[in-house]
Parts: sequence; structure tokens; C-alpha cells
Amino acid sequence: MLTAGDNGPVESQVDARTRELARIVWDHLVLSEPLSKADLILALGSHDTRVAVHAARLWHEGWAPLVVVSGGRGKVTSDWELTEARVFGRVAREHGVPERALLLEETAANTGENITASRRLLEERGVAVGRGILVAKPYMTRRALATARRQWAGVSWAASAPELGFEAFAEDERQFIELMVGDLQRMVVYAERGFQVPMPVPAAVWAAYEELARLGYDRHVIR
Repeated sequence: MLTAGDNGPVESQVDARTRELARIVWDHLVLSEPLSKADLILALGSHDTRVAVHAARLWHEGWAPLVVVSGGRGKVTSDWELTEARVFGRVAREHGVPERALLLEETAANTGENITASRRLLEERGVAVGRGILVAKPYMTRRALATARRQWAGVSWAASAPELGFEAFAEDERQFIELMVGDLQRMVVYAERGFQVPMPVPAAVWAAYEELARLGYDRHVIR
């Protein structure tokens, strides 16, 4: 596979076996559920602004009256000039979400804080939430749900993501795989620590994670 670099096309360093393993992890992590009308759309900040575009689309479709974008700076966005929330907010406004329907949470540095900080913000503003829609990158949906169902258990949550396939993340394929490997490990470790509800990982998926980690895709693995 060829990807565009500063000096023209360069050959990807991800081989066929690595991509096969990554697809196994992807297939487990991606979890989309039917949506119901909700009180808010909570867009989880990241480096991928397509999440904000999708949140705006859901707002236009009438799934919820309020869009909350949450994110300070995380492991991939630590060098951004603006917070993830400000960037996502700008994108949401560019896609037609008005200020009255948009709320920014600018402190969260991880998924758990996306939930807990947004919860505090809405409680401070007296906004009651009984049902919510989490919007995240496709491979973050399962862990986002597991986290929200623990950290904001009184809300009925569903997850939604931009309609992107595995190939849509080929521009920086190594980083994409490293992030998925870290997220899958957290599905197990964070459940054990009580940070999110348990969601069992099939043996074949865990074996793919272990092989990817051995191959060096362990940048975001908890040591």
C-alpha cells in the first residue's frame, strides 16, 4: 500500500499479517447500537475531527437538542494549540450546529474524564440527562460505552460513529494500530480496576492483541 508523504508516495511499513491481526481487533472494538431520541450527544475529543462532523449530523437529524464536545489535550493532541473541545466546537459550528445547542468541556485528558467532566459540567448547569449518545471514532465505541456505563451509570447510553471502514485510517496506519492495541488492553485492565463495566474479550481477539504487542505495536500499552 502506498501513502502520501512529504517527498511523494512512500511504501507502508505495515505488512499483511499485521493488517490481518489489526482487523481482528477492529472488528471487536467497533460497536454500533440503534439510536433513540436522547437528551444529549456527547462527542469524545481526539485527533479525528470526523467525530465532530458526525455529531453535527446527528444533531441535524434531531437525535438530541444538545451537543457536548469534550476534550482538553490527550496523548496524540498534546501539542495542539487549541483544546480538542475548541477544535471540535469549531467544526460543529462549521457544520451548522448553533451556539445555543453547543457546550464545550475543555479539561478531559482521557475517555474516563470525557465522561466524568461532562457529567459535572451538565450537573452544574442543571441539565438533566436520562439518555445519551456517545460519538467517537469507530474503534473507540465499545470502550466508550463500557466507560460511560460505569462512570455515568444513571444514563442510558448508545454509541455512534462516523461511517468509516478500516481502510479509512490508512493515512497513519501504524499510529491507528497502536491506538487500537492500547484501547483493547484497556478494555481488560480498566474493567479490572473498576473504571468501566466488563465487556469480555474473545480469546482470538486477545491473541491478536498479544501478537501485535510482540510485533512492537505497544506504544500505548499500559506497562
